[in-house]
Amino acid sequence: MSQVWWKNGVQFSCQGSGQCCTSHGEYGFVFLTKKDRQAIALHLKIPTVEFTRKYCDKYHGAFHLKEDPKNPDCLFLKNKGCSVYAARPTQCRTWPFWPEVMSPKAWKKEIVSFCPGVKKGRIVPAKEIELQMKEQTQAETQILKESRRNSSH
Repeated sequence: MSQVWWKNGVQFSCQGSGQCCTSHGEYGFVFLTKKDRQAIALHLKIPTVEFTRKYCDKYHGAFHLKEDPKNPDCLFLKNKGCSVYAARPTQCRTWPFWPEVMSPKAWKKEIVSFCPGVKKGRIVPAKEIELQMKEQTQAETQILKESRRNSSH
């Protein structure tokens, strides 16, 4: 592992504030892989096609959860909790360990500024952070592949 600021781990524990479930500018969309859509549909006990039609929009061929322009909260955020937590999308499961926010500057600007879980609870080991980042990268790659397929139809 190269020398990174988080090589000794990061103290983080979700505080259940729902802050990460609210749009913060460029991180507004919750993008979904086909597997994410299938998992949430199964959790809601509806067919994937119905879930996609009812709860998703497309941006450049990539599926994402619908947003209400009058409400920056995720449509599944209820009483500061995720109503589909057991089936939450990869993007939500890997938060806050996304590759694009793991630079010291981005971490301080994008995460520390609004996430109350930073500097709380256990030390998340570097290995675990790397796994989360890898899972997020794989999901992003899958979303790109799927968006190309969806755009060509």
